[in-house]
Amino acid sequence: MGIDFNLSAEQTALREGAREFAKHVLKDVRPTIRKFATPEERFYAIRPFVQKAADAGFIKGLIPKDHGGTDIPALDFALAAEELAAVDINVPTAVLANGLGLKPLAMFGTEEQKRRFFPDFVEDGTRLAAFAYTEVTGGANYDNPDPRFGVRTFAIRDGDEWVINGEKHYTTNGSGWDGRNCHLLATVCRTDPNKSPQESLAVIMVPGNTPGVKMTGVLDTIGHRATISPRMKFENVRVPASNIIGKPGDGLKIVSTNFAWTAALIGAACVGVMRAAFDHALQFAKTDARSGPHPIIEYPTVGYMFADMKMRIEACRYLTWKACQQFDTSGGSEHELAVMTKVFCSETCVDVVYDAMRTVGVDSYTDMHPLAELMNDAMCFPLYDGGNMGARRRQLHSILKNPKYDPHFAPYGRSTTEDRA
Repeated sequence: MGIDFNLSAEQTALREGAREFAKHVLKDVRPTIRKFATPEERFYAIRPFVQKAADAGFIKGLIPKDHGGTDIPALDFALAAEELAAVDINVPTAVLANGLGLKPLAMFGTEEQKRRFFPDFVEDGTRLAAFAYTEVTGGANYDNPDPRFGVRTFAIRDGDEWVINGEKHYTTNGSGWDGRNCHLLATVCRTDPNKSPQESLAVIMVPGNTPGVKMTGVLDTIGHRATISPRMKFENVRVPASNIIGKPGDGLKIVSTNFAWTAALIGAACVGVMRAAFDHALQFAKTDARSGPHPIIEYPTVGYMFADMKMRIEACRYLTWKACQQFDTSGGSEHELAVMTKVFCSETCVDVVYDAMRTVGVDSYTDMHPLAELMNDAMCFPLYDGGNMGARRRQLHSILKNPKYDPHFAPYGRSTTEDRA
């Protein structure tokens, strides 16, 4: 069978449905959130849009079929995410953050854990999950082998319970819809302060209504304006011992796989934002002469810049598709292409939006155009979800240093993936 980039009928329908949803529903997000001053108000204001996304099936796509979901493959999710992000980044980010909170359970949880936690999200698609990962001192060194460093949130076993203490921030969705915590937090912690993460890193599912979990503040961001970035504190939080996903030490694989899933999908969000900037700037170039005799698209300086922008957008789209397809076919064990996608597409997105602004000129830096807002959104991509310098390039460096690394494996995957996790 040859390599085929044609979409199936189902994939085409999914993409077109997502495009229509964005066109008719998400178009109202930006005007809505501009009315509010605080990040909490802006986030709470998108709840009706998230409800419509849930009604359209996007939340169930994160949940296994055996537990009431539709388990949308990463590639199919990417097709939809591009269309959504081309109109609004905030609602897709809330959905993606739900995935970060639920995918550890979907990919590594026991059947008993899945039966316990998934029904709530099937019943009410606006319930929020979060991945409580980033330490207030930074998250890049979560896998530092020296137990003195890295993750400082600890879960200590006390009989049939884990007692969790620590503080996280950038816990997207962690606030819930009312500041009283989201429904479920997948919490990254260590089970022994004297053991390395290879022996002690864990992901423990913490219901948001557990005593001792509280939101202590919210970080305001210049882009992704309706994406909530709360600081969450865990103070003597007790949960059943059975809430741990796998066993101590499995957290390394769970975290890496979880962030490979988002890394691949962030490529699609970047393509969506680039598309929006490109489309707006191209329409401007075709209709505005800047007091000259011809629309500016007629000049090679402008035309060549658009050619470069379009080539980069297409390269990012197909890299994203390949990374998602490989993540799906490997069962989440192949990470290299996913991480490359996150780094390359996020940095390319910033470049493309900037080039779009250059074609429009100084007016693009005002509210006369959407490009300044898009740039603020684009600037987030290289910095969040594992910063490209502190985390993602470090991941790639680690892969390259592996004595078993095959420099030509990336497009094809391995027949054995035991050392790729």
